[in-house]
Amino acid sequence: MGILGWIVVGLLAGAIAKALMPGKDPGGCLITMLIGVVGGLLGGWLGKVIFGVKSINGFFHLSTWIAAVVGSVIVLLLYRLLTGGRARR
Repeated sequence: MGILGWIVVGLLAGAIAKALMPGKDPGGCLITMLIGVVGGLLGGWLGKVIFGVKSINGFFHLSTWIAAVVGSVIVLLLYRLLTGGRARR
């Protein structure tokens, strides 16, 4: 799966990560989408590095979605740590 596929998966994975880790984050929907894209790319890269596969199976495979969601949760957690948990008022 190419980088454009990971971007599409990342957009959806960002929404799933936000649902798994609810809370008020600064930035709103745009930041959530960016976190998802970065997390999807991170998840794909980690899947290649950790499991030694040449590519995650494809758009509709469970391993692709798990990698993207895990990557998005990691990036969301790092984002919350870096912003200090500040919420919009």
